[in-house]
Amino acid sequence: MKKIFLFLKNKGPGFIACAIIAILAQIIARFVPTIGAALFAIGIGILCGNTFLNRKSLDEGTRFSERNLLEYSIVLTGATLLLKDIIALGGSGLIFIVCQMTLTVTTAYLLGRKLGFTKKFSLLMGAGNAVCGSSAIATVSPVVKADSKEKGISITIVNVTGTVLMVTLPILTGILYGHEKLRTSAMIGGTLQSIGQVIASANLVGPSFVPTTTLFKIIRIVFLVFVAFIYSKLNTEPNEKLFSKKSETTKTKTIGVPWFIIGFFILAAINSIGLIPSVIGNAAHTISQQFEIIALAAIGMRVKFKDLLREGPKSLGYGLLIGCFQVLFAFILIHLIFR
Repeated sequence: MKKIFLFLKNKGPGFIACAIIAILAQIIARFVPTIGAALFAIGIGILCGNTFLNRKSLDEGTRFSERNLLEYSIVLTGATLLLKDIIALGGSGLIFIVCQMTLTVTTAYLLGRKLGFTKKFSLLMGAGNAVCGSSAIATVSPVVKADSKEKGISITIVNVTGTVLMVTLPILTGILYGHEKLRTSAMIGGTLQSIGQVIASANLVGPSFVPTTTLFKIIRIVFLVFVAFIYSKLNTEPNEKLFSKKSETTKTKTIGVPWFIIGFFILAAINSIGLIPSVIGNAAHTISQQFEIIALAAIGMRVKFKDLLREGPKSLGYGLLIGCFQVLFAFILIHLIFR
């Protein structure tokens, strides 16, 4: 009972604000179905989060809505998929993701160093863009011993880049691929920074694109384990070569596969053997969609104009440049792999 009271006290106000925005977005979307509730939720969230709802008391609730509800949504999505759908991506999907992530991390690091940024900041930008946004940055920050300023700036820039691409990629994939499902899903799921941005962007194309797009993103999240391991072997001291041996052996935190990824595959496996009735599968799908829209409202609420102005044009330009390279790499790889 005490835990429930603390939850309602700390996270309740922010969660309720996001839920109201989500409901409002869905009502408006009924009159403008071509735009959809996802974009309205983000847009209203940004507007409210920078005006009358720009309050510290809402931060815990919006953070919970953005991160936890998306995790629950991903798990529930597993109840609507079959393992054969996941396996259908096959080796081609895996090769695409590995190449895309490798190129993104390498380019982010080289660009960052060329522009005069530190090794640690450049590596954080590489992980954030290549894997899963702020979650990846939070995971690898202690591995490379980044300070709180480097962590905060990289999270802000990566989220800005992802927000821009989230809106532009559905337009671009329509022009390039006529919204053909596999290539569109690969571009969005293999490029966008956070899982929330992936789901939002896929929704802008159409709800039917969300499962396949999410699969590409999930593969990237699983690879966070390998990115963290590689980062732990790098020498991030200012006057040392990146691949030189570290002067002292340090223990790094063991990185495991996120719980919601495991939950996703478990429910997909249960659904594949026919143990999830259609009525439960439909309910899981509906709940998952509602969680997504509330989470997207939270993402909008957490985009602050003052943070963007504070970082300056150089940092913002660096982030957007990485995003452009990601799209270019994805375009080339999709052309080579998914013919």
